[in-house]
Amino acid sequence: MRIELAGISDIPYILERDRHLPPMLVRQKIEQQEIYMLRDEEDQVIGWHRYGYFWDNIPFMNMLWINEEYRGQGMGRSVVAHWEREMYAKGFRLVMTSSLSNEQAQHFYRQLGYMDAGSLLLQNEPMEIIFTKTLNAIINFNEEKL
Repeated sequence: MRIELAGISDIPYILERDRHLPPMLVRQKIEQQEIYMLRDEEDQVIGWHRYGYFWDNIPFMNMLWINEEYRGQGMGRSVVAHWEREMYAKGFRLVMTSSLSNEQAQHFYRQLGYMDAGSLLLQNEPMEIIFTKTLNAIINFNEEKL
């Protein structure tokens, strides 16, 4: 799997699949280098990763999607490790993400060292669990250790 920044040519793919991102923001997020595309050996897109900033200063992983046939092979762990390395290199020492309480992703993030930091209840929605992770010099950026 290759992880690379999304380009303008990826807009149709993203618009078709990422229902959480308003279309007017896709180009902006690509220009700000906040969307990564995941590609296989044949250059086919197998998923994407998108982030933004909580309170405008804490990197917040908004979306990690891997096509179902590629799940369970450690790719998600690799994508998160890649993003954490990028954020650490940019000087950030805290990152965040979230998961709905009825999603399996919450267990995935906990396995990667993310800690429950609170929750959010929106009307007619399952509880959103907020996770944080402190990045420091000792963090396991070696994917073999994840």
